[in-house]
Amino acid sequence: MYAVVGCSDCNALTIVEGRPETTQCPRCGKRRQFEKLKTFVETDDADRAREVRASMLANRQGEGDAFAELDSFAEMDEQVEAAVVADEEYLSSSGIDADEVAAAADRAENRSASTRGQSREETVRAALRELDRPTEDEVVAYADERGVPADYVRQALDKLVRAGEVSESRGRYRSL
Repeated sequence: MYAVVGCSDCNALTIVEGRPETTQCPRCGKRRQFEKLKTFVETDDADRAREVRASMLANRQGEGDAFAELDSFAEMDEQVEAAVVADEEYLSSSGIDADEVAAAADRAENRSASTRGQSREETVRAALRELDRPTEDEVVAYADERGVPADYVRQALDKLVRAGEVSESRGRYRSL
């Protein structure tokens, strides 16, 4: 079920899905019990709720007649889908090989998947944990596989040594 509800503080119109115990106005942030909100329409169709809300907003701005001339949301969605040019067609018409673009995207996704959620510094620290007394080149190679530039790795290693978090002896590093 979808309900078009109004906020009594700022008069914002919102669509609420289901019947939550409380809901928060996206405009003013006021939280109220759902049952105490002014409900204008309840429907099982999300598009119908969107249309009612849009119609009410248009009427508030004196544009109700113009809104009435528009197609429904479902019809507009179909029109947009029919008018959109596929990515492959757009790239080809621009002289770009769509297969090459897809391959590059796959490579970028695979490269960044291992560091998703991990900062550059965390990657350097992970190399020091996972590798047994690595050399600078081994830490650089580990981080490079995860998309971290070599210059950053060298600076991070120097910083960690100066901070006393990592020791370096005879070209080998270890966390303290």
